[in-house]
Amino acid sequence: MGKYTKADILKSAKEENVRYIRLMFTDINGTIKSVEIPVGRLETALDGHVMFDGSSVEGFVRIMEADMYLRPDYDTWLIMRWEEPTYGMVARLICDVFTPDGKPASADPRSTLKQVAKKMDALGFSALNIGFEPEFFLLKLSENGEITLNVTDQGGYFDLSPIDGASDCRRDIVLELERIGFTMEASHHEVAPGQNEINFHFSNIVEACDNVQTFKLVVKNIARRHGLHATFMPKPIAKINGSGMHTNCSLSDMNGQNAFYDPNDPMGLSLVCRQWLTGILTHSRHFCAITNPTVNSYKRLVPGYEAPCYVSWSEHNRSVMVRIPATRGVTTRTEIRSVDTSCNPYLAMAVILASGLDGIERELPLIDPINENLFSLTEAERLALGVRNLPDNLKEAIDLLKEDPLMKATLGEHIFQKFIELKNNEWDEFRSTVTEWEIRRYIKVI
Repeated sequence: MGKYTKADILKSAKEENVRYIRLMFTDINGTIKSVEIPVGRLETALDGHVMFDGSSVEGFVRIMEADMYLRPDYDTWLIMRWEEPTYGMVARLICDVFTPDGKPASADPRSTLKQVAKKMDALGFSALNIGFEPEFFLLKLSENGEITLNVTDQGGYFDLSPIDGASDCRRDIVLELERIGFTMEASHHEVAPGQNEINFHFSNIVEACDNVQTFKLVVKNIARRHGLHATFMPKPIAKINGSGMHTNCSLSDMNGQNAFYDPNDPMGLSLVCRQWLTGILTHSRHFCAITNPTVNSYKRLVPGYEAPCYVSWSEHNRSVMVRIPATRGVTTRTEIRSVDTSCNPYLAMAVILASGLDGIERELPLIDPINENLFSLTEAERLALGVRNLPDNLKEAIDLLKEDPLMKATLGEHIFQKFIELKNNEWDEFRSTVTEWEIRRYIKVI
């Protein structure tokens, strides 16, 4: 969010009456974790000397190698003004996780992403700019404070109040994000009742992932202040649109110029951009378990609700997985539409970046755009165009993940194996659960 030194942070903490600090990191599942310390330990934390028990965090380490250290990224210093406690302010620092011998922890998603980003630099690119478009539902709470599936309104795309019953909450979220340093771009009601989208300015890859984690935290806290629950679950309600997180990407060269733009190309797209697209599509079925990591993710990726189901790209066609927005020049970008907000952003961007770079580095045979409405074609007609489906369920996605050596190399042995173990357990629990649908369908007739 800014550029800070150790002295800057200590000064800010004193001037802002910070009394409490949260040292945050993200586990394999994408859940934000924190070690909380009083301000008196801030300098120790800034020196990277705060330790935690890694064996207590899902996917980190075994019990006999529990000690892990948190190394704060100074530039993530943020005073969490929305909390407003009476005793003083609360601040946070996002941390990388290190082993006692000073090496990045193999289970740390943020460190994993940083390792992949080094390959980007080696290939002659200075940045991967990411603009996320996260969607979420606002749900009412019961009198007892329990989460219900009752939405805040019956509004639709771009509706205003009173039809849009969540406009006050959404406005307060935007204002709070601005207050802590986000550059906001737009917010609006989405297609489904109770569904919202808030967009903020793009950032380089690691900062963008930090920002989306912060974004989720703010959204949930402000929603709770309004007596609502914000959920980033991809498909909380059947038979209406689900929530995605369209991911806009553009590589910059070493001079800071957009490497995806070519004014001499009929579509304004460079060879680098087309190679990037080819890499993304080549690996998309294999990285889907990372970008869409829950059983529920695949309830969204079905025809009829605007979600992309087919591995393809196009300039204007919204039935494809990757779209090229109309603007050109510095804003030329690829919009990956399959990603959802249940993903771990660090791991999702690691596999997306690795896939795109693979297309560039190996100069994979270019995949042509598809300009037909894929939703209106049969599977045979899509296959004749060379278009395959994204996985139908989490089990298929896990099996495809295991087939791709690039995914294993990108995630590292530890995260790769642990992620598969966690997701196999999730699938086994799901497939052995008797659902309400089954009871309604069969209990009377069988």
